[in-house]
Amino acid sequence: MLATLAASGGAALAQWAPSQPISFIVMAGEGGGADKAVRFMAKVMQERQLVSVPINPINIPGGSGADAMMELMNRTGDNHAIMFTLNSFYTTPLRRPELGIDVSRFTPIGRMAEDTFVLWVHTDRTDINSMDDFIRVARAQGSNWVMAGTGTGAEDNLLTDFLNATYGLNITYKPLKGGGAVAKDLVNKVVNSTVNNPSEQNKYYAQGITKPIATFTPRRLSAYIQSPTLRETGVDFHYFMQRSVVGAPGMSASAGAYYQNLFRAFFDSPEWQEYRQKNSLQGEFLTGRELQSYWIQEREKHARWQMAIDILAPR
Repeated sequence: MLATLAASGGAALAQWAPSQPISFIVMAGEGGGADKAVRFMAKVMQERQLVSVPINPINIPGGSGADAMMELMNRTGDNHAIMFTLNSFYTTPLRRPELGIDVSRFTPIGRMAEDTFVLWVHTDRTDINSMDDFIRVARAQGSNWVMAGTGTGAEDNLLTDFLNATYGLNITYKPLKGGGAVAKDLVNKVVNSTVNNPSEQNKYYAQGITKPIATFTPRRLSAYIQSPTLRETGVDFHYFMQRSVVGAPGMSASAGAYYQNLFRAFFDSPEWQEYRQKNSLQGEFLTGRELQSYWIQEREKHARWQMAIDILAPR
């Protein structure tokens, strides 16, 4: 599959090819799920000579993704600038309308996965081995219980607000600049819990340092088959994070087609499928109008969720 990629895509690929290094922007800091995925994709694509120019990952974690989105908007018309998105692609523009960010303006290249969330605690917490245990201990600690996450208003913040609203908790949220920093804070017992993605905690889980309590997924994850879903504990809720590649607004149609073909073929590659399985990634490939429709639906869903959480949050 990958060996023949350079010859695939027909006229769209023949019409345009990158002539300078590609900036691959990450809306988060180093060591998180998005950063790991981008560096993996760039590494494999360059090792297999799928692109003729360097792919340079650039971490821009500020403002819960706002700085990264503004950077890409400032590069309107740039055929050599792409970005890997999180759900802050929706939540940050909703939370900060003054930025004037319209997600529908970005060039839809490809949804590479929907990432999963897991509630984690340190293995030294022998008093927490179930969701009931977590609720009991966190409720007793009140605001002294700290959950680290990847920025104010980001996915981890939303899930922390959800736990507080649903279970009557008062967990304090600590925003950091990436999933890697979040995972390390839990390992070092700086915080009490996280909702890290699997790729961010797998290393520490394998070492027996952290343990999963529950997953925010419809079905159990094979990597943590002993850990129940929230649905199994009595709360019918699941939550995914998109892992999509987008291009700068105003990218030429031929450049957009080039990247769509590139990432569609990479999605089907054995390397990416193995990476997806290893890191409990879900979801099928989306591109073009279908991906844009997905963005709009998810933006509306996040707006409704945040409104409901605000209503349910303890006063």
